[in-house]
Amino acid sequence: MSNIKSYKELIVWQKSMQLVTIVYDVTKTFPDEEQFGLISQMRRCSVSIPSNIAEGWGRLSRKNYIQFLRIARGSLFELETQILITKELKYINESETVEGLIIEISKMLNSLISKIEEKT
Repeated sequence: MSNIKSYKELIVWQKSMQLVTIVYDVTKTFPDEEQFGLISQMRRCSVSIPSNIAEGWGRLSRKNYIQFLRIARGSLFELETQILITKELKYINESETVEGLIIEISKMLNSLISKIEEKT
């Protein structure tokens, strides 16, 4: 991690930003009655992931960084659950792209947390 000068260089942050864009695009097609329900919740969850990665980076403490990465992971799992709910409600048909990206980000977060924990 010492070679990285900014959280923006982290692939996990970049993938999380990609996920935000996908979530915003997908939720555009949801029924209007979900404006303050699933649409709002899913968008907030998705935005929370790269935001917490960035905030943790800015804390300049390994312990704090790990905590923010765990919060990002929690938001990721919350979003995953909401994706499954939208499939059940038939708001989306195919979500393989989103689900695949969620799995990828989850693995990256787990790996990053483990690597930082090893250094403490």
